[in-house]
Amino acid sequence: MEEVTPIGSRKNDHLHINLQQDVSSGLTTGLEEYHFVHCALPEINLSEIDLGVNLFGKHLSAPLLISSMTGGTAEAGQINQILASAAEQAQIAMGVGSQRIAIDHPELAHTFQIRRQAPTALIFANLGAIQLNYGYGLTECQRAVDMVQADALVLHLNALQEALQPEGQSNFAGLLNKIETICHALPVPVIAKEVGWGFSKQDVSLLAQAGITAIDVAGSGGTSWSQVEMHRAETEEQRKLAAAFHGWGTPTSDAILNVILTAPGVKVIASGGLRSGMDIAKCIALGASIGGLAGPFLKAAARSLEETLALIDLLKQEIRVCMFATGSLTLDQLRHEKLVGK
Repeated sequence: MEEVTPIGSRKNDHLHINLQQDVSSGLTTGLEEYHFVHCALPEINLSEIDLGVNLFGKHLSAPLLISSMTGGTAEAGQINQILASAAEQAQIAMGVGSQRIAIDHPELAHTFQIRRQAPTALIFANLGAIQLNYGYGLTECQRAVDMVQADALVLHLNALQEALQPEGQSNFAGLLNKIETICHALPVPVIAKEVGWGFSKQDVSLLAQAGITAIDVAGSGGTSWSQVEMHRAETEEQRKLAAAFHGWGTPTSDAILNVILTAPGVKVIASGGLRSGMDIAKCIALGASIGGLAGPFLKAAARSLEETLALIDLLKQEIRVCMFATGSLTLDQLRHEKLVGK
């Protein structure tokens, strides 16, 4: 029987809470404030619409990412295998959850190793950026990349979550310089990712100067990790503290524009509360390269590979119809004045 480490126990808590509890943010994504300009005479053939996109040297069949979620336990490993099989069959991108547990406990690396299920898919490795202030460096980042034979490394930023965890690591002082070192030394692109509270213009400017290749905005409007930590709280004081941040963060639509307007050379991955192909299409129209979902994929994969593939197919169909009804043959055309809103 697999021994569960303290961090593994926390990962199991996170997995089950996300599957069983309402952990949605008190804010919306902001995408509801935008609407596509309907084209009654699109002058294109629906069957000729191309959802394809190139990112980090690989071609995706659609602008879809199975966002970083899990790994580190037997149950999480099984879910990762299902998600990876779906990503490969559908030719979309996938990120694994934080690999710190497997760096510290190499015997758990197999729960993240998904290349066998996804030999050609675009795969993102993942570490908490905060670990660079707690002993990690280029060696550990390279180990994370090698562990999953990744095409890029996600460094996730979760300052608020760390502050709300009794066991959290909250010394973020001097972290930017260490992120810059990794960006310049690691042989694969580095992606900065929030976990559900988005990025400000100042954040974006600093990260762009540090050499970040892409930003996964992970704005508010989806899963709130303060709510997750509220459900994990062991005392009433901890529960009240976490609950106070239910409505915290930068909405996803604002976070996308913060990157587009502040650092136009940085690729944008949209995530944070996306629940449909139309949400993804709106993010593409705002300037994102791809859109990522976590919660819906987690719930689908917990049921079966077939449900996961069905979800991907539905998302693709919704994006395709959005493109058709705006007269857009390609994703680039979808970005040209097809959206009205703020």
